[in-house]
Amino acid sequence: MLTNKKIIIGVTGSIAAYKIATLVRFLVKEKAEVKVIMTHSASLFITPLTLATLSKNEVLLDLVSEQNWNNHVELGLWADLLLIAPASANTLAKMAHGICDNMLLATYLSAKCPVMVAPAMDLDMWAHPSTKRNLAILASDKVSIIPVGNGELASGLSGDGRMAEPEDIIAFISKK
Repeated sequence: MLTNKKIIIGVTGSIAAYKIATLVRFLVKEKAEVKVIMTHSASLFITPLTLATLSKNEVLLDLVSEQNWNNHVELGLWADLLLIAPASANTLAKMAHGICDNMLLATYLSAKCPVMVAPAMDLDMWAHPSTKRNLAILASDKVSIIPVGNGELASGLSGDGRMAEPEDIIAFISKK
């Protein structure tokens, strides 16, 4: 079902970023072509080298590097799906309000394909009215929201806000 699908995974700053290595492996095993864009804060949780190795593609962090300009418009046209996972509260807010201050958000604003987000945050952030408003805005913009899980969170608390497991994200993608 995912064979030959062109998928961009946008990774944002969250402890849940460690799950993306498994997700990329699953997608590549399903014969999807995967490209990864990371925010700088994401690279504090998982290295670009890990995701480049697993995806078999260079990981992009910046619009401009010493070597070249990374064309976010071209990426937005290339993809069959833009999946932002984990999607931090910060990135969800920026998406909802059209703030474009990094490679991932520039690609999101240029994307012509379906967009999905897999939120990940602590339960207080997940329950906050501003997060709920931002999710409602994104849903009205036709962004699909992958349900969060309930369980132990990085803070030591337990509740809603866990990013969906890679298997659940694959199942969600496959239904669309």
